[in-house]
Amino acid sequence: MKIKIVILLSLFGVVSSFAQNTLDITVKDSHSDEPLIGVTAVLEALEKGAISDENGNIHMENIPNGTYKLLLSYLGYAPIETTFTFPLSQQSQGQTFAMVPQTEEMEEITLVSTRSTRTIEDIPTRVEVIAGEELSEKGNMKPGDIRMLLNESTGIRTQQTSATSYNSSIRIQGLDGKYTQLLRDGFPLYSGFASGLSLMQIAPLDLKQVEVIKGSSSTLYGGGAIAGLVNLISKTPEDTPELSFMANATSALGLDLSGFYSQKFDKVGTTVFASYNLGTPYDPADIGLTAIPEFDRVTLNPKLYWYLDEQTELLLGVNAIWEDRLGGNMEYVEGENVTDPYFESNETERFSTQLGFKHSFNDQNRIEVKNSFSFYDRIIAVPDFTFSGYQRSSFSELNYSKNSDNEMEWVFGANLWTEYFNDTREIESEALDQSYQIFGLFAQNVWPIDETLSLETGFRADFHSDYGAMALPRLSVLYEPSQALTFRLGGGMGYKTPTVFTEDAERVQFRNVLPIDIDQTDLERSIGGNFDINYKWIPFPGVTMSLNTLLFYTKIDDPMVLELDNGGYYTFYQPDGYVDTRGAEVNLKVKYGDFKLFTGYTHANVKQHQDGVVTDFPLVAKHRLNNVLMYEKEEKFWVGLEAYYYSPQQLSTGGTGQSYWIMGLMSEKKFGENFSIFLNFENFLDTRQTRFDQIYTGSLNDPQFLDIYAPVDGFVVNGGVKIKI
Repeated sequence: MKIKIVILLSLFGVVSSFAQNTLDITVKDSHSDEPLIGVTAVLEALEKGAISDENGNIHMENIPNGTYKLLLSYLGYAPIETTFTFPLSQQSQGQTFAMVPQTEEMEEITLVSTRSTRTIEDIPTRVEVIAGEELSEKGNMKPGDIRMLLNESTGIRTQQTSATSYNSSIRIQGLDGKYTQLLRDGFPLYSGFASGLSLMQIAPLDLKQVEVIKGSSSTLYGGGAIAGLVNLISKTPEDTPELSFMANATSALGLDLSGFYSQKFDKVGTTVFASYNLGTPYDPADIGLTAIPEFDRVTLNPKLYWYLDEQTELLLGVNAIWEDRLGGNMEYVEGENVTDPYFESNETERFSTQLGFKHSFNDQNRIEVKNSFSFYDRIIAVPDFTFSGYQRSSFSELNYSKNSDNEMEWVFGANLWTEYFNDTREIESEALDQSYQIFGLFAQNVWPIDETLSLETGFRADFHSDYGAMALPRLSVLYEPSQALTFRLGGGMGYKTPTVFTEDAERVQFRNVLPIDIDQTDLERSIGGNFDINYKWIPFPGVTMSLNTLLFYTKIDDPMVLELDNGGYYTFYQPDGYVDTRGAEVNLKVKYGDFKLFTGYTHANVKQHQDGVVTDFPLVAKHRLNNVLMYEKEEKFWVGLEAYYYSPQQLSTGGTGQSYWIMGLMSEKKFGENFSIFLNFENFLDTRQTRFDQIYTGSLNDPQFLDIYAPVDGFVVNGGVKIKI
């Protein structure tokens, strides 16, 4: 009997020495005391980890006896390191840890477009931000322009308007590109005639982030943002200097070279961006027309920041672009002698200034003055026709903001927008001259009613030199019952000044386009709203998921339509009717270890209602899928697989385009902090419209181009290096 007892005691001692323990803790925000979902907890010595659930709880099992270091980490918060000795005492089990927001990391998602001190999670207006690694990854695909940054986002499409010169516009939720407002640091530098080649002439290397607001955003930026606005936010000088270079080459014989320098001194700071982009004529379909035109572009953007004191800052900046672009008959573009060739030539010069002055009276009160002048010259030439003109525009603004963490936030301001275009052709009867001024007064308020409910209201009164006064109200509501669940509801009104500079006029190079009769037209007016639900959860340990669903509707009354008359001229008129878009966007994000999956679905049902007849708006894919699977070892390398689906699209001829998939493979390998190489296989299925449909009818010397609804450049490989010094 004694022997049995000794054996049992020995076995109990062995089991005790390998005892398995559990750890239960809770993580919360140190400021709001709300639980944090998605915090990563790691016992490094054991390579054991867990993620906090929607209640901020972290549970870990099978922990052997001993002393181990626990690391808690979460984006935007200072990490916490602590030590536990197992078995735990009764006081150690069930501890609550308060994580402190870290300003340096939160700056990446602090919004600029809303003029609020609130971050993206706390603002009632729905804003999408492309920043950080996501911006860098998408910028690798097309370092010469920003089309890839936008085209891969749910609900946004860059629509190619020319088969041979690559001109493109931005469509949000299926609406025409003229209803999207493109800004640079809040300055409307790309409007009117200057919008035709804007997407092709903006390189992403000096961008800090891209902010997208879908739906009417009229309060701060005017009525033109009917479908939404895209605000390109530039990098600013930091205490740590930056000198970076990027070189990229493509299998289509394209070349992109760009450099960026930034440094902040005691009283001054500066940023300088310069790039050179070269395109070689490329015809993957071997049909004799350029899918990628020949182009040569130089960009120079220097900025000077003067810090007069801790509360006052002055900005002086210049943006300059020179480009020659030639597409059309391949042999002609390559320099051979061709009889009666078709070609499309674009020569552009863009020069704009930026002036900004900010002064903070204290932590809550600030005044800001902004001004820009833009000079844009462009010559478009096709056989037997040349369109040329210059645009002079300006933007001036004065605003005052009162911000507080716990009270109402106010923004009051006034701005003046002037637009002048001079058609330099000799035929005065067809001259598309245009000139107008818009003076606006605006006010915006953000009211945090309680910890779960915030209200944002805005009102703008615009006074148009040609069309009179407009009142534009806007409302957004944020309800956040928990950190895991958020509701947003918003809506507003907008308008668009009738202009000849549209996608339809761009497609015909403004040939035989007649000017708009101001006396016979009115403003295009819009009303719209959206409802947004965002939910985050942990389906099982190690996996975090977030689901965002957006329902939207926008109606535009009296839309301008371009119609070909019996005399061969194009006339703008406003039929009795409207255009509306309704639909949904769904975004799913899944993270498991080093894997990330992004899936987006867009349903856009855009209809034209004219004289009692309802038709589908052309060149809109009612169903679209965005899928990206990423594998990333932080600061080492990443590789991603993309797959995009476009459903059949209604064509302007009455026919229907074919559905298609586009797939790509992208990768980047980092060697330390200062050097990396990237390699991308864009559209490796070689999806091209020329493989399953025509892009023109008639002869090669006189092509009549059809709608471009699918890529024309096909499979392209690009790769290069990035260097930081």
